[in-house]
Amino acid sequence: MMFVIGLTGGISSGKSTVEGILSKLGAYIIDTDRIAREVVQPQKTAWREIVQCFGERVLALDGTIDRKALGEIVFKDSNFRQRLEEITHPRILECVRQEMAEAEQKGIRILVLDVPLLIEAGWRHMADEVWVVYVDSATQRSRLMKRDGIPCEQAQQRIRAQMNLEDKVRHGDVVIDNSGNLAQTTEQVVTAWRRINNNLLIINSEDK
Repeated sequence: MMFVIGLTGGISSGKSTVEGILSKLGAYIIDTDRIAREVVQPQKTAWREIVQCFGERVLALDGTIDRKALGEIVFKDSNFRQRLEEITHPRILECVRQEMAEAEQKGIRILVLDVPLLIEAGWRHMADEVWVVYVDSATQRSRLMKRDGIPCEQAQQRIRAQMNLEDKVRHGDVVIDNSGNLAQTTEQVVTAWRRINNNLLIINSEDK
């Protein structure tokens, strides 16, 4: 039996931090950001469709997709964002399903499916439990400005382009509040992790 945690959050909420903690605890991670980069490698079908849709302005000098340039376009226009998702999401989903099947064959007990748009993309059903990484809006804005070196207005624009974190929290079975320090976040993650491990041990013992 493989238990799947659907890990999600908002931009600059600290999802990568939580993923790192879970990895150290022994979780098997499927990072859809990694898969998203792989499916748009030069000359792949998704790459061709993106260039056809957005033009060569989204290409870096080496021919790869310039994620920053593409991001500036899709964060400003919801129609472009929807088109990008139509191109990439089906291919990402195909890879995710394949990697999940391989993990189950390997006997992985707990798998973390890291998906920024888990709720928005309608992938909630793929997880046994949804974990939402949360920060208050002021912290989210401040961290995004610092991380990407962008002004407040641009940070707000990117945040507004995503589902409101307060709304996303309502879909979570577990909410990890990452507004504090690393130790506080780690404590929440470890507590939730131990609960799942203990439940799996009970289920396994009952099956014997």
